[in-house]
Amino acid sequence: MKTFSDIVETIKDIVSGEFPDKKVFDKDIAELLEISQMNFATMKKRNKIPFTELLDFCAKRSIAINWLLYNQSPESLIEPTNRFYMVRYFSSVNASAGGGAENDELEFQPLMLEESFVLSLGGERELRNIEAINVSGDSMEPSFSYSDIVFVNRSKCDVSRGGIFTIRTEHGLFIKRVQVRIDGKLDIISDNKDYPVYVARKDEVEIIGRVVGRFGGVE
Repeated sequence: MKTFSDIVETIKDIVSGEFPDKKVFDKDIAELLEISQMNFATMKKRNKIPFTELLDFCAKRSIAINWLLYNQSPESLIEPTNRFYMVRYFSSVNASAGGGAENDELEFQPLMLEESFVLSLGGERELRNIEAINVSGDSMEPSFSYSDIVFVNRSKCDVSRGGIFTIRTEHGLFIKRVQVRIDGKLDIISDNKDYPVYVARKDEVEIIGRVVGRFGGVE
């Protein structure tokens, strides 16, 4: 994934026609993204990508967001993406990579994706099973970080071979590695070694679906 600084430069190329006879500065991009200049400068310094604001920007200009996030040439962004694919993005739902968290509001917005990224999720046939949600917390770092957008395939709930899943327990919604123990119980594992392994009975854990992608890649 490109850095926020690189994304900003790409946006400048995209919108240069909207600023005739003047150079496009960071303050102009901050205004387009509806981010205060102070917050914009902080995000750029910390490489904190404002996914929600970029989603709105791309939607208004018929651009698939992964064209913007990954190493696409500015020239390829001049023309709108020829074909869009859509998954449901629940921007109000947070799966915790730390303490349990979940928002009960289930409003969603369409998240438009370009074909190459759709293929990495399993192809067009899988899109009806895939939803996008947010990550909060740090227990799955470095694999996942706070504010990442992850893609969950709700049809893939078989944990027999292990993997990274979105799960629900009495404590909330989580993203964790899940492994089946010899005794049939589940090891709920955090990639951040500062967090202990949690052991649960299968009837204590609802498997929502396998995490099949994120903006940044999944191990």
